[in-house]
Amino acid sequence: MRYQRIDLNLLVALDVLLAEQNVTRASERLHMTQSATSGVLARLREHFGDPLLVAMGRSMRLTPLAESLVQPVRDVILRVDATLSIKPDFEPAEARRHFVIIASDYVDRVLLAEVLRRVSHVAPGLSFDLRPTHAGMLADLDQGRADFLVTPAHLAVDAHPQQVLFEDTYRVIACEQHPDLRGSIDLEQYKELGHVVYQDEQGGNPWFEQWYANEFGRTRRIEVITHGFNLMPRFLVGTRRIATIQTRLAVQVEQSMPIQVLTPPMNTPRLTEVLQWHSLRDSDPGTTWMREQIVEVARRLPELRQ
Repeated sequence: MRYQRIDLNLLVALDVLLAEQNVTRASERLHMTQSATSGVLARLREHFGDPLLVAMGRSMRLTPLAESLVQPVRDVILRVDATLSIKPDFEPAEARRHFVIIASDYVDRVLLAEVLRRVSHVAPGLSFDLRPTHAGMLADLDQGRADFLVTPAHLAVDAHPQQVLFEDTYRVIACEQHPDLRGSIDLEQYKELGHVVYQDEQGGNPWFEQWYANEFGRTRRIEVITHGFNLMPRFLVGTRRIATIQTRLAVQVEQSMPIQVLTPPMNTPRLTEVLQWHSLRDSDPGTTWMREQIVEVARRLPELRQ
């Protein structure tokens, strides 16, 4: 189909080319040969009267015109996808659908594992791709590459709907046989002992780490940096190290590992996790149903330990 002298099928290719900025990678995503993708790029260049992608050294970069097309083209694709995916109803037992959810491994463990367990019984035809949080996660949601994002409330964006899932607090964890800690820890010990901390792959710190740095500066001795919340307890067993993790995660860890859970020697902030989904999918029955499952499991989470 043509509209305004352009084959609308080319919009999909243009969207991918603008995102990948590489003909080879674009051809893989489009399931086309590299030569065919190059031909599509040539047609797009002719239509817009602009090279769109230009070589710079060993890579390619978008021209100013191409930069201006990125979001409008993505919006068009998203609106078409949203329109075509809307069904008059959603029957969980018969549905065949794939959902992409971005969440930390902490959220995977304390919430999403139970969500997916329940869903498997009532909607066996659904499949899921659980992706870790990362620097570009908000862009993935905004550009339709993810159906849901679970994130701390302070990282949520106003452009898309959100719903509070649950709150959490923090606990200090240490080896059960720690030679210096027997059920409690004071601030001097907290600052003196070696710490295991979380950072994302770009070196960004989570909510607690940012709060602590603002309140106390660089007063801790960091011994281990890991990129997964679930890995943190494993670097404590048999050592004098400590870590500060979410209370809900600490409770689960205590049940499965030789770990003791301690009250922090300072007043720590509360963490609020929210669910976000794209505004264009707000009325999609499938998205609505899946959202309801996540919210219901969150509502049933145990009360926080005092």
